[in-house]
Amino acid sequence: MADADPKTKEMQESAVKYWAETGFSEGGIIKEVDYSKESNGLDPMFEGIKIVDTDAHLTEAPDLFTSRAPASMKDKMPVIKRVDGKDRWYLGDRDLGATGGNVIRKDNNKLLGRFAFPNLDQSHPGGHEIAPRLKAMDEMGIHAQICFQNSGVTQAGMLMTLDDKDLAHSIVRIYNDASAEYQETSGQRIFNMAHLPYWDRDAMMAEARRCHEMGLKGFVLPDTPEFVGVPSFMNDYWNEFLEMCSDTGMPLNFHLNASINPFQMTWKDFEFEQGLAVVAMMFSMGNAATMGNWMVSGRLDQFPGLKIGLIESGAGWVPWAVEALEHQFREMLAGKRDVLKRSPWEYWHDHFWCTFWFESVGPKDLLHRIGEDKIMFETDFPHPTSLYPGVQAHLRDVLGGYSYEVQKKVLQDNAVKLYNLPF
Repeated sequence: MADADPKTKEMQESAVKYWAETGFSEGGIIKEVDYSKESNGLDPMFEGIKIVDTDAHLTEAPDLFTSRAPASMKDKMPVIKRVDGKDRWYLGDRDLGATGGNVIRKDNNKLLGRFAFPNLDQSHPGGHEIAPRLKAMDEMGIHAQICFQNSGVTQAGMLMTLDDKDLAHSIVRIYNDASAEYQETSGQRIFNMAHLPYWDRDAMMAEARRCHEMGLKGFVLPDTPEFVGVPSFMNDYWNEFLEMCSDTGMPLNFHLNASINPFQMTWKDFEFEQGLAVVAMMFSMGNAATMGNWMVSGRLDQFPGLKIGLIESGAGWVPWAVEALEHQFREMLAGKRDVLKRSPWEYWHDHFWCTFWFESVGPKDLLHRIGEDKIMFETDFPHPTSLYPGVQAHLRDVLGGYSYEVQKKVLQDNAVKLYNLPF
């Protein structure tokens, strides 16, 4: 729980910039949605397929932590306060930032050019309530969702600076407890990925085992833990955890690549919307580095059962990136064949899954090269750039040329395999 090092501070500043106040201010453009046309559920083309949305975001409910905390800790828990007309998370007097991306308005129209509406109650209630979320899923033709956090309340960069180990661990446990409740109350349709106190190895292992026993379906991790002061994945620090994941089949999820700072790549005189358009693209493509790190590490040979989801990362870049690594394995890594037993394409097919949402080229033209059993579908609901509305129309367009068997793999079976889903 020491002070953050310069690299960590840079990442925290980058995160603050990403969730800049401008993104939650009044403004943007409202896209009028013909919801009666876009809410007819599953298209007949996909009858019999339980579509799994493998990247959605469930906003932390205002009472998520206070309603589940023991009486002795309720006053310490994060709460939402409205400050200057904007809803933000607070821990005591400490501002933890916004509630996350919520661009679907409660009347089903969509906000463009901003991260979210200033207030949570302006947003679609399905952003943070289970019953409205299930209704929205039914109307989009989605059977199940793999969900990730929306705010930064459970992020290690914040929790590690609390100087209160018990509080930090309790926040993580409460989030995971709530996630298990959501699975149950949703009828096994909403699956939050578990968080871990990975800065404390013993606590991490205890919580990882508890999450497995509760039936949670995967973990979300940082791509470069050393940037928050934790040993890298090459360190023995992670061996017990990686062995557990390899043995149980619980997947590791790398949601974007948060270690890069795309703001360094954008022109400084851009307006908010201009910069974020480039930044969002680069965060997604940054998962090529995450994939490459695991492929060259030797860890996939050491833990052959590891399953890795590259989430909200797109799919069209995969053939080029793996081909580039094939070249590097021949040219740069010839002396590592005692450690790296397989080729990048073999590592890809044995260990990795990717997702697509707005893309056409990847799923239409590259599906067989990527691997029809390695690509999954997502909506990114209710985030900016989410595939909303028109989910079923997009799927008809990009998958209509494939057999029913391939459609079922991409939309259902691949996610069921990665996440060990109960259907």
